[in-house]
Amino acid sequence: MPTEKKISSASDCINSMVEGSELKKVRSNSRIYHRYFLLDADMQSLRWEPSKKDSEKAKIDIKSIKEVRTGKNTDIFRSNGISDQISEDCAFSVIYGENYESLDLVANSADVANIWVTGLRYLISYGKHTLDMLESSQDNMRTSWVSQMFSEIDVDNLGHITLCNAVQCIRDLNPGLKTSKIELKFKELHKSKDKAGTEVTKEEFVEVFHELCTRPEIYFLLVQFSSNKEFLDTKDLMMFLEAEQGVAHINEEISLEIINKYEPSKEGQEKGWLSIDGFTKYLMSPDCYIFDPEHKKVCQDMKQPLSHYFINSSHNTYLIEDQFRGPSDITGYIRALKMGCRSVELDVWDGPDNEPVIYTGHTMTSQIVFRSVIDIINKYAFFASEYPLILCLENHCSIKQQKVMVQHMKKILGDKLYTTSPNMEESYLPSPDVLKGRILIKAKKLSSSCSGVEGDVTDEDEGAEMSQRMGKENVEQPNNVPVKRFQLCKELSELVSICKSVQFKEFQVSFQAQKYWEVCSFNEVLASKYANENPGDFVNYNKRFLARVFPSPMRIDSSNMNPQDFWKCGCQIVAMNFQTPGLMMDLNIGWFRQNGNCGYVLRPAIMREEVSFFSANTKDSVPGVSPQLLHIKIISGQNFPKPKGSGAKGDVVDPYVYVEIHGIPADCAEQRTKTVHQNGDAPIFDESFEFQINLPELAMVRFVVLDDDYIGDEFIGQYTIPFECLQTGYRHVPLQSLTGEVLAHASLFVHVAITNRRGGGKPHKRGLSVRKGKKSREYASLRTLWIKTVDEVFKNAQPPIRDATDLRENMQNAVVSFKELCGLSSVANLMQCMLAVSPRFLGSDNTPLVVLNLSEQYPTMELQGIVPEVLKKIVTTYDMMIQSLKAVIENADAVYEKIVHCQRAGVSSEQPRWRATVLTSPPQRTLCC
Repeated sequence: MPTEKKISSASDCINSMVEGSELKKVRSNSRIYHRYFLLDADMQSLRWEPSKKDSEKAKIDIKSIKEVRTGKNTDIFRSNGISDQISEDCAFSVIYGENYESLDLVANSADVANIWVTGLRYLISYGKHTLDMLESSQDNMRTSWVSQMFSEIDVDNLGHITLCNAVQCIRDLNPGLKTSKIELKFKELHKSKDKAGTEVTKEEFVEVFHELCTRPEIYFLLVQFSSNKEFLDTKDLMMFLEAEQGVAHINEEISLEIINKYEPSKEGQEKGWLSIDGFTKYLMSPDCYIFDPEHKKVCQDMKQPLSHYFINSSHNTYLIEDQFRGPSDITGYIRALKMGCRSVELDVWDGPDNEPVIYTGHTMTSQIVFRSVIDIINKYAFFASEYPLILCLENHCSIKQQKVMVQHMKKILGDKLYTTSPNMEESYLPSPDVLKGRILIKAKKLSSSCSGVEGDVTDEDEGAEMSQRMGKENVEQPNNVPVKRFQLCKELSELVSICKSVQFKEFQVSFQAQKYWEVCSFNEVLASKYANENPGDFVNYNKRFLARVFPSPMRIDSSNMNPQDFWKCGCQIVAMNFQTPGLMMDLNIGWFRQNGNCGYVLRPAIMREEVSFFSANTKDSVPGVSPQLLHIKIISGQNFPKPKGSGAKGDVVDPYVYVEIHGIPADCAEQRTKTVHQNGDAPIFDESFEFQINLPELAMVRFVVLDDDYIGDEFIGQYTIPFECLQTGYRHVPLQSLTGEVLAHASLFVHVAITNRRGGGKPHKRGLSVRKGKKSREYASLRTLWIKTVDEVFKNAQPPIRDATDLRENMQNAVVSFKELCGLSSVANLMQCMLAVSPRFLGSDNTPLVVLNLSEQYPTMELQGIVPEVLKKIVTTYDMMIQSLKAVIENADAVYEKIVHCQRAGVSSEQPRWRATVLTSPPQRTLCC
């Protein structure tokens, strides 16, 4: 059956409007009327029917239209009782007349809304010259370029080419298209013309190219910024990059560079124009991926103590399948080290011929020779990262073979081994920067009082626990496993310097007695218990000491724990089974992308500073951290493959998208789009979601595409990204397979915006904040400790904290009000506001009604004579916004200094031992300005 024709030009939009569409007309009394809207054939009026009004009154003259707004951005939409039931992407408003009246409409789909918005804006721009513009656009730059492509194939000037050559050419220009789909489109066209044979004419080639290679969602975006031209010039592109993509310091040279790089036609390159094909190519390039390229290199401070970083860690690195009967192989180490892993595990046992071997003891896993593993580690240790590598040695060898281990490590690793004794005068571990290129051994160490060549130490690591559990049917709690002892040779002990393995007892004992170079390992069950029962203590413990969390031995299938459960407590070394793909490994891989994939990620400040307090299980906002609102619009998908192993539905794909937020409990959430049936090539979703992120530094966003199947939904692809790495604006999300490989040409097209608040409307079910009056504001509170000295000092911090909150809230309220008057949502930035409102500053005779005065420190708006009431309101609201901004800037430093003064006074009080557990987090600068 013929497929529905795509919109690829303004002419298509106008023709569709002349045919008409059913739209919903929204009134202020919460009523919605179904009406049929159409454009008069002479393109002078917009009409609707049926109507109680006279037919001459049920219309709007095109020349009276002031602007066309997208979304629910008029007073009628905002005050309508059923506004929450109306899709933002399907709503639009026609603002007309001298009093700026609004005709508020809702389309059946976002595509239909875009057709009307694009067509009406085109009519407003060109008026009575619209027909001339449409006719001239038939022979535009794009058509000329595609015709040239045809002529290069038709070397003999026959006027036609073979179907095979036509298909190959289109596929070369758009590699994601399937050959079968292109062939089908040509056959469909030939059948509609009752044409026999397979030759393709130039007109047919151009028509099919336009149909298959035009993405309507990108076309609608292009005309939004091109002043209704069919291309972007350098100034249009600058405006798009700066206002929408958030690119700073943009100029015409940068715009020209982009045009020359991505525009396929010579005419476009010569004139500095970017066509729909060049714009599509640019948006699909790595330059417009959702991942911020700044994070592709090491971008964090690497001079903090080692305990201040999350460390990419592997569990049972030698295994390539499950931990009970799976094979051991050196490829496990190669894979982990190439992925940026900085902590690998070596479970070492006595082997034949006096050669130690590595395997999981008391299981049926195969064995590999210790020496060959050390060789591989030496070769790949710094392949992906120059920062220190930790070898977690689980030593089960006899003294004789321990000495062999030492010989191999010294001979093969040589000077890379870090054996410098810890500095007793220091309180923290060295930094990753200081330890570049060094290999640290984490293992047991003899006490300094041991004078012999060997001595006995406790064996409470996971290997000992495994041996206990394998011999018992009744599983005991991990902290009840009996502690065994074994003999350790001094030579091996001396290789351990700042990662000495010790047994954890309890937090108060560790706070008083544990040395900063001592490392404790926690079974995930025990770590979960502490995370739930002592979240604050666990965070404070990890400020100075390294903590390693390993999976329960009962995970005999080598499944993974959720690393977020332990990262939120500050645990640095969360050991993952790299051989097991799935959600948990997606989180781990995604998380460590954010710092050049170097294997180290700096923890949030609230988890590092001694004078901060943070509970890992907080279900509300975090003191001192300003919540962010993440707005994500899933626009479309491209080239989704059929799920592997799925054959029940043939080649049919019914995709839908999940957006998941992973982080502290207060941030965890998920939303899903509708299912788009039988379209895996170019599904249009057009759905928007909003999430409140209370601790951005610990949050991740995961996009998952699934195939809707009545038997069971199947995985198509996913992409996981730290919140801090998101690029705002229109972005493509490259999808990855279950095992982490990039899926060729498969992606999501999304729009991302991040704001500090949500303006107007009703709160969503998740309790996102709406614009609040002063009485309902939530002020940060201080904990009463019942320690008079500390409580008295910090009581003085309460007023400046309230002042800071008032300053911020007043400014944000003013900004939201200004956005609403500009006809934009809370997602918009101030540059977009000025772009939206500036056309209203000119009168019908092009005389200025409002002038921007840029001579003062803060730009002001000045009215010129008599202006409409709506413009007066905009200028008044703008002035209020500027005044609140001035108040913030002028008072921020004073407020900030007051808070810091109280904080310093508290730190220097007579109770220093309380610092790590009782003080609120330090106020961030963003609280004030």
